[in-house]
Amino acid sequence: MAIEYLKKASKTASTGETDVRDLVQNMLDEIERAGDVSAYKYARELDKWDGDIVVTAEEIAAASASVPQQLKDDIAFAHDNVRRFAEAQKATITDTELEIIPGLIAGQKQIPMQAAGCYVPGGRYSHIASAIMTVTTAKVAGVDTITACSPPRPGIGIAPAILHTLNLCGADIILNLGGVQGIAAMAFGLFGCPKADILVGPGNQYVAEAKRILYGRVGIDMFAGPTESMVIADETADAEIVAYDLVGQAEHGYNSPVWLISLDRRLAEQVAEQVPQLIATLPELNRKNAEAAWHDYGEIIVTDTREEAVKVSDEYASEHLQIQCEDLDWWLENLTNYGSLFLGEETTVAYGDKCSGPNHVLPTKGAGRYTGGLYVGKYMKTVTWQRSTREANREIGQACARISRLEGMEGHARSADIRLEKWFPGVNFNLDATD
Repeated sequence: MAIEYLKKASKTASTGETDVRDLVQNMLDEIERAGDVSAYKYARELDKWDGDIVVTAEEIAAASASVPQQLKDDIAFAHDNVRRFAEAQKATITDTELEIIPGLIAGQKQIPMQAAGCYVPGGRYSHIASAIMTVTTAKVAGVDTITACSPPRPGIGIAPAILHTLNLCGADIILNLGGVQGIAAMAFGLFGCPKADILVGPGNQYVAEAKRILYGRVGIDMFAGPTESMVIADETADAEIVAYDLVGQAEHGYNSPVWLISLDRRLAEQVAEQVPQLIATLPELNRKNAEAAWHDYGEIIVTDTREEAVKVSDEYASEHLQIQCEDLDWWLENLTNYGSLFLGEETTVAYGDKCSGPNHVLPTKGAGRYTGGLYVGKYMKTVTWQRSTREANREIGQACARISRLEGMEGHARSADIRLEKWFPGVNFNLDATD
C-alpha cells in the first residue's frame, strides 16, 4: 500500500491570507455608529455608486425586461431545481413530541428566522447562481423578510440578471451595496431593512471577515475560504473529462485548490499532461486564475487502493468531491468528509455550482469534517418544549431535587420540593441524594 504525490501543492488554503480584521472592524464600527450615512459614503467610495440604495420595483421590472428570454428560462430552470430540493429537505425537518414518562410530554418545534441577509457577489460577473442558492432556500424555509445586496456597477446598479433572479427567488428588499457596507447594512438594519438574524452567501475576504466578526450577534452560514474541488478517479475514468473538471474549478480564483486522487498512474499522468493544455485555451482572466491555482495549489495523488483514496479524501474534506470510478455505491457508503458529493462522470461540480438542485454554498478548508453546507435548516431554529401533569411530578420532582442537591444547587432542589409539598401533601419523599 502506498500514497504517491505525482504533483504536490506549494501552497495551502491559508497561504498568504491578508489580515484585514482591523480594517473591517473599523468599517463596521463606523457604519454601526453613523448608520445609513456611513454606508452610503462607502458605496460612493468603494462601489463608485451615487444612486439610490434600495432598488425600486420599477428598476427591477426594467432590469428583467432587458434579460434575454433564454437566460430567463435557464434561471427559472435552476430556481425550480433548487426550490424543489429545498422543499424536500424541509420535509425531513419536522415538529415532534414524545411522552418521556407517563404524564411528561416533550417536543421540538421548527421556527423560521424572521430576517435573513443574502450577499450576492457582483464584480466582473453576474453571480446568478449565488442569488438562487441563498434567497430560494430562505424563502422555502419560511423566513419573514429576505434582504439581498449585491455590488452595483457604476452608473448601472446591480447587474440586470442578478436583479431579475433575486426578484424571481423571493427577495423582499434589494440593496445596491457590496462589500463590508452591504453586510453591515443587513446586520444593523439600515435603509429600512430589519436586522438580519442570519447572514449568508459567498464573498471576498472582506465580506468573509465582516461575517466572522459579526458572528454571535447574528448567525452566519459558515466561515468560507476559496472554493476547492477534488476528483477521485480509477482506470475506468476518462482522462479528458477529469482534466476538464479540474480546470473548470481552477478558474474560480488564483488560490482555488484542485486535487486529483487517482487509482491508476497512467490516468494520473495523462491528466497531468492535459490540464496545462486546457488552461491555455481559456479566456485571459480565467486562464490567469487557473494557471496560478494549478501551479500553486493543484495536486495529483496516486494510491494503490480505494481504501487509501478514501483516507486521503477524508483528510482533505474537500468542498466538492467528484467520483469517477466503478462501484459508485461503495464510495457513497464509505466517504464521510466532504461538502457535496458528485457520483459518476455524468455529473460534475459545474452542475452543482449552477443549476442541479443541491446548494452550492459549502464548507471549505476542512470544515466538511464537522458541517455540511447551506440548506433550508440553516434558516430555521429547532427549539424544544415540555409540559407535565401533576402526577408526573411525583417521579421527576424527586429525581430533580436529589440531583440538584448533589450538585449544590439548593434553589433548584426547592423548585421541585415546593411542587411535591403542594401536590402530594403528607407523602414522605426522599429528597436528599446522600441518603
